[in-house]
Amino acid sequence: MTNQNQQPVRHSHGGNLRCLSTLSGIPQTELLDFSANINPLGPPDWLRPLIESRISDLIHYPDPDATELVEAIAALHQIPADQILVGNGATELLHLLPRALGCSSLLLPVPSYADYEEPARLSGLSIEQLPLSPDTGFVLDPTCLVPFLKPAQLVLLGQPNNPTGRTFNAEALRRIAQEHPGTLFVVDESFIGFTDGSQSLQQNRPENVLILTSLTKLYAIPGLRLGYLTGATGHIQQLKNYLPNWTVNSLAQAVGTRAVQDMDYLQRTRSFVIQQRESLVALLSSLPGLTVYPGEANFLLLLLDHASLHAQQLADQALQQGIALRVCSNFSGLDQRYFRVAVRTEAEQQRLVHLLRSVLDPAKVAVIKPKNPAIMFQGTGSNAGKSILTTALCRILRQDGHDVAPFKAQNMSLNSFVTRQGGEMGRAQVLQAQACRLEPDVRMNPVLLKPNSETGSQVILCGKAVGTTHFKGYAEQRAEIFKTVQRCYDELSAEHQLMVLEGAGSPAEVNLKANDIVNMRMAQYANAPVLLVGDIDRGGVFASFVGTMEVLNEAERAMVAGFVINRFRGDASLLGDALEYTRFHTGKPVLGTIPYLRNLGLPEEDSVSFKQGLLPIGAKDTQLVDIAVLDLPHISNFTDLDPLGLEPDVGLRIVRTLAELGQPDALIIPGSKNTLADLAWLQQTGLAVGILNLAQAGQTEIIGICGGFQLLGNGISDPYAIESGAGEQQGLGLLAINTVMAEEKTTLQTRCRHLPSGCMLSGYEIHHGITTAEGVEPLITGQDGRLLGVGSSSGIVWGSYLHGIFDADPFRRWLLDRLRGRKGWQTDGLIRACYDLEPALDRLADCVRGSLDMKAIYRLLRL
Repeated sequence: MTNQNQQPVRHSHGGNLRCLSTLSGIPQTELLDFSANINPLGPPDWLRPLIESRISDLIHYPDPDATELVEAIAALHQIPADQILVGNGATELLHLLPRALGCSSLLLPVPSYADYEEPARLSGLSIEQLPLSPDTGFVLDPTCLVPFLKPAQLVLLGQPNNPTGRTFNAEALRRIAQEHPGTLFVVDESFIGFTDGSQSLQQNRPENVLILTSLTKLYAIPGLRLGYLTGATGHIQQLKNYLPNWTVNSLAQAVGTRAVQDMDYLQRTRSFVIQQRESLVALLSSLPGLTVYPGEANFLLLLLDHASLHAQQLADQALQQGIALRVCSNFSGLDQRYFRVAVRTEAEQQRLVHLLRSVLDPAKVAVIKPKNPAIMFQGTGSNAGKSILTTALCRILRQDGHDVAPFKAQNMSLNSFVTRQGGEMGRAQVLQAQACRLEPDVRMNPVLLKPNSETGSQVILCGKAVGTTHFKGYAEQRAEIFKTVQRCYDELSAEHQLMVLEGAGSPAEVNLKANDIVNMRMAQYANAPVLLVGDIDRGGVFASFVGTMEVLNEAERAMVAGFVINRFRGDASLLGDALEYTRFHTGKPVLGTIPYLRNLGLPEEDSVSFKQGLLPIGAKDTQLVDIAVLDLPHISNFTDLDPLGLEPDVGLRIVRTLAELGQPDALIIPGSKNTLADLAWLQQTGLAVGILNLAQAGQTEIIGICGGFQLLGNGISDPYAIESGAGEQQGLGLLAINTVMAEEKTTLQTRCRHLPSGCMLSGYEIHHGITTAEGVEPLITGQDGRLLGVGSSSGIVWGSYLHGIFDADPFRRWLLDRLRGRKGWQTDGLIRACYDLEPALDRLADCVRGSLDMKAIYRLLRL
């Protein structure tokens, strides 16, 4: 037993980031803080929206009795409201105790929280310390208190203790408290939430026991300050008399009320902390010269046994590398050998242990290759332009001499491509690969979802169809699927210098966030700062930026590096006030304003632009070859039409109704992800009859591609219910072919010959159907002799399985000249448009480079 009556001392405290930043020269945002024992999960997701919803309360004084919060705490512990006192953090309540309760001395087992002694000193109490033995792991046996107990004494205990993280036997203390009614026991349970709670004294609390609880640590809100005391009504009333009015502000009261009711967050915290603490113990125990005390909370006490290094020197070295440790030499009962570390995430703990090993066991330090630099585009919504900006940045970085690869974890699109190896992937990532001058690789888009109904999709995993699932069922599989996504990313990243990632939809889709594998979860895995893209042409872009940030949780907000405004028309200098407004509300800069880019000559990511009518609907130009395209409900691979759109003598238009059909020079029935459903749609809308009438008139060339090719036949059978349901339907009957849907999907690149023109074609096949012809001559054959297309005897109706059939400039011109000749127009065979994406990619890169803050982009990439 020792007496401590020296002059007051202000103890240092963990988590002082401003001071740590000053000492290290490292910005606060880049410090990894192991010195403060804050919940590693971060604050609950409801924190920000709750505070936002209660800001209007700030125009009024807060409830001086914190009635709502007190009632919530009373319900939690099943005690009367008059046994509860809330305060502006646990520290404020600690300072009330010796003044309000008339105690004359403090009995304090040590080591213990450094700030326990200061309130007693300020109130003139004599302080008696009871040293705990390191041989027992500093675990308190409550019976050891008995010989030193006396009336009017304050006994202050941590449950669990800080800095040891150990609990004592709660039942033993209950008995002792009942046997010593003149002694006041205060039990600090600020870290009990990180344990299983079995050693809490809240239930069956003796009259002379007060329990102190801090909410700031458990709910990761130390800047908000909130704590409470529970105890006998008389003690609480005495303490209340010393507490000023309005000590707990309105926001803290609202947060506390929600916090003590959130049992799900509490359980997730306990589960996570136990797992991470066990992992951290195992990692630290492998280091020489360290003794790990097995705590039960969200921190661990360590003893450094080193011949020439004490804890402060170790902490100084760690701080220079951006990691803050809590030196414990100012805890009574500990010396310069002790320090404490918080439990954090696995990656952060690995970083800590790697640093400690580099100091304590440098011979065994493994070289850890950090993840390659990466950056990610996410959007405020679908079709914001993130795909084309990903493409642009890929080409910019490639132009600058970097080995860069694209990546999109999950794509939902009917516009797909087949790689040389026969794997299926999103068409957008194929374009991005070309921007990087790389061969398309299914690892760039490991998950492709191809919707085939309102609620279901075919799932393509690593290039291969693995089945059809409803969205709910797919959500249940995502944990396993994400492991495949991570493997693909790691492999691809290891082969290239830089990665440019693309998200999907918006990270603010609250109904999808729990199962996200493509937006913030992927950004976190890749350690990729996020650029949030918004389409100003739609309107509301600044509200979208601010709103998206408000929906994100704190960890997600930290990953957002800035915003990119896309599709801007006008003078960008006029945006100054709006840019400042956005930065003020979000703390993030706008890093680029991209102009509205017209006629890029690049494939679109999905059918959004097509569906929105960026191609003219219905109207036709009599000076151009009139080519109509059916907008099937399940249209797929619409980029087959892109080369035709480049031709100066072609008017390409969308047809959605019979009234719009007219009598075009050519009608194209494109690919379909649900051929039978689209056949039914043609019949319901009357377009089926319209197509038959065009064929009978003989003035319109009717062309079917893939699913459209199948629609032109006599019949389509789906015995395995590949698309929407088992069945068989009659087709349009314009070609003597029949199609049966097979279980196995055909996906391969193809080189073939168009027999009438003699032109060589190359493209790819993606279809379940196996099509047979009845007594007709083939129109297009593969090099292996397979049937890839047939036509009618007149040649006016024909179809093919080949996607990319119009990409070949000579064949496209041959076809257009045939249409021109049928109209009596001049033909000369001259190629007027080259479908070459390379110049278009360079033009895109040049424009975006001039509109993005490339210095900031390179800083984010650590280049």
